[in-house]
Amino acid sequence: MTPAARVQTSIELLDAIIEAAKSKGAPADRILADWFRNNRFAGSKDRRAIRELVFSAIRACGPIPESGRAAMLRLAETDDAIAPLFDGSNYGPAQVGETEAVANGGVAPQWLSARLAKSAVEGQEAEALLGRAPLDLRVNTLKADRATLTLPAETANTDAPNGLRLEPGTQVEQWPEWREGKFEVQDTGSQLACLAVDAQPGETVIDLCAGGGGKTLALAAAMDNLGKLVASDTDRNRLSRLSPRAERAGATNIETRLLNPKREFEALSDLEGQADAVMVDAPCSGTGTWRRNPEARWRLDEGELSRLTALQAEIFDLAARLVKPGGRLIYVTCSLLDEEGAGQFDAFLQRHQDFTAQQFDLPVGSPRGNGIRLTPYHDGTDGFFIARAGRS
Repeated sequence: MTPAARVQTSIELLDAIIEAAKSKGAPADRILADWFRNNRFAGSKDRRAIRELVFSAIRACGPIPESGRAAMLRLAETDDAIAPLFDGSNYGPAQVGETEAVANGGVAPQWLSARLAKSAVEGQEAEALLGRAPLDLRVNTLKADRATLTLPAETANTDAPNGLRLEPGTQVEQWPEWREGKFEVQDTGSQLACLAVDAQPGETVIDLCAGGGGKTLALAAAMDNLGKLVASDTDRNRLSRLSPRAERAGATNIETRLLNPKREFEALSDLEGQADAVMVDAPCSGTGTWRRNPEARWRLDEGELSRLTALQAEIFDLAARLVKPGGRLIYVTCSLLDEEGAGQFDAFLQRHQDFTAQQFDLPVGSPRGNGIRLTPYHDGTDGFFIARAGRS
């Protein structure tokens, strides 16, 4: 493909991504993967270039753009190599009209930028949310040790005790060490969230919103496979991914439980008041993960944010029923909005007078309310709010 053809293809893909964002359709990664699978004429260099153009254009736009062409013209304002490719050549984009619309820049749609600013996320702190995320690994201590593990590429230690960092795009799943379960791909912030749980061998620990089980596996390693570790979720598809991952990792103390929406407690009733620790990694807006999913800020609206905060409160109240006296509840959210983080945690403490905030130490992070905030700008991790409460 010519450079101009790559730009035109990227514009067409951006059109599909914009439409999907408006309709809550497929994410950008899936749209790109489907196109690459169905258009084999695009070689590996073409695919890399198109992917780079698409995600750079997404990052360059704040509000959702009118079209893929407007988004690419926005990127052209910061990348001098792009504008000359709007030359009207075969398979390339048409020449730029004098009054043609260019998408607006910024970090996010205006309403969302204002919400972030109220949560002290603005300026460089906000801009860092749209940077490029590194590739972080968690060494699986059930099978390996960070100090002695040798991998095919150069790594650097992260602030997590078992964390390693590589260049983005490293194909680690092709390595025998991955197939042998010696490490998992996991952001350093997620690893530190598990550190806050302080899961101990022999305890009963519940990962209430386990999803695909990345944090569950970290907890299993911390428990050295001793004790009871329950991974639960309402998403059957995501939860089903945990079993093969656990087998590869050598994690043997995990029990999965599928929850019925609006009837979640039924599957957990035998654990009422029994858990030493319950981790609540509740569904959220994901504002802390925009480095990986920059189009997510186009999918969020105020109605969806209200729905998420209400759901978080419901899950909080469910989790409280599972914690035994003397036990602890750990709240984790990959959002930097206070209404999903510090404010949500404070509201929980007001509703449940038998819980009090607990202090805990992490190697990085800044205090935020009764918890700790991690950000890409200050800590080099995804954005997180982490808090812990003990039950009297």
